[in-house]
Amino acid sequence: MLVHGAKNSALPILAASILCTSECVLHNCPALTDVGTSVEILETLGCRIKRTGTDLWVDPTGVSNGDVPDGLMRKMRSSIVLLGAIVSKLGQARLTFPGGCELGPRPIDLHLEALRKMGLHIEEDGGSLVCAVRGRLHGEVLRLKFPSVGATENLMIAASCAQGTTVICNAAREPEICDLADFLNRCGAKVAGAGGRTVTVEGVERLHGCEHRIIPDRIVAATYLAAAAATGSALEVRGVEPEHLSAVLSTLEETGCTVRTEPGRVALAAPSRLRPVRLLSTRPYPGFPTDAQAPLMAAAATAEGESVFVENIFESRYKHAPELCRMGAEICIRGRVASVRGVPALHGAQVAAPDLRGGAALVIAGLAADGETRVSGLEHIDRGYERLEQALAAAGANIRRMEREGKHG
Repeated sequence: MLVHGAKNSALPILAASILCTSECVLHNCPALTDVGTSVEILETLGCRIKRTGTDLWVDPTGVSNGDVPDGLMRKMRSSIVLLGAIVSKLGQARLTFPGGCELGPRPIDLHLEALRKMGLHIEEDGGSLVCAVRGRLHGEVLRLKFPSVGATENLMIAASCAQGTTVICNAAREPEICDLADFLNRCGAKVAGAGGRTVTVEGVERLHGCEHRIIPDRIVAATYLAAAAATGSALEVRGVEPEHLSAVLSTLEETGCTVRTEPGRVALAAPSRLRPVRLLSTRPYPGFPTDAQAPLMAAAATAEGESVFVENIFESRYKHAPELCRMGAEICIRGRVASVRGVPALHGAQVAAPDLRGGAALVIAGLAADGETRVSGLEHIDRGYERLEQALAAAGANIRRMEREGKHG
């Protein structure tokens, strides 16, 4: 199976393209609804965008509008990452609070507090954020209370054309941070330290366009591998960076899967029944990613024994658990801890995707279950998986999209 480009790289890179003075070409850009929403926002701001296959051309030379419509902001939670780019480009912005999956509190205070230190004046007006800066943002030493991926990205983008040097302490270390830094540096920025705890950005006058290839989506790869594990199958995923999946691969090996890696490929062979996961605790990278927790829980639902999950990133990331229980899973939730007692088999049922990764987990459970499973709420899944049903069907799954669920965006 071929893994498409990373959603969580494409979105901040699209935001950063606003700062460029000439056209950007993004290769391996996935056709997801979240990417489509980001494109709509950029077009509202004045960008001209065209797509050919997996290539996206972004011409930001016409950007003149700093107001992001509320309807578009509400479609995805990562839309706040646009703020640093817009105010750096235009000196002002007006946007509302972001939407997206309901995963519990995901405060944007880290973003706003740091941008204020860089000279941004922010007022709240009837649910909108009215932002302005006199002249240019200025460099600062910024200490994040939590290594937030979104805040790190927002500040890297904002600092690229700020006056002076910005130092981001306790920065996120995810591969998507490194991908954004590579893009910015190709555009003429001076970003150092990405992938470490401290990122330093020396501001430049302007950025220029470039060509950039977006990294593979490690969460999509983890989802495919979890599906193979849950169904006792053998699968090879291609177009991946195995080192980005280290925590996931070690967990899959703990369940009894045999994993082989080589550059650009991961091959997995699963036993007829998985062993339980003794303790899966989500952590910032390089720990186990919160986005892969739900798919692995679906696989653990039929393991031979009890698995324990601890969700440390989001408070409300077990909404898929009640839906898995409708299929016969035995899951007990106590705060941030979920105990999953494996059952011999799941059974098909009608279930509803509660969010993006929870929806993927239900699809995995349906593949492993006896009988037919119908998953509704495909609009959540389409935010992060490009034609998931087609990819799985090509690997041998008995799966199809019902017409009444609509088409991919």
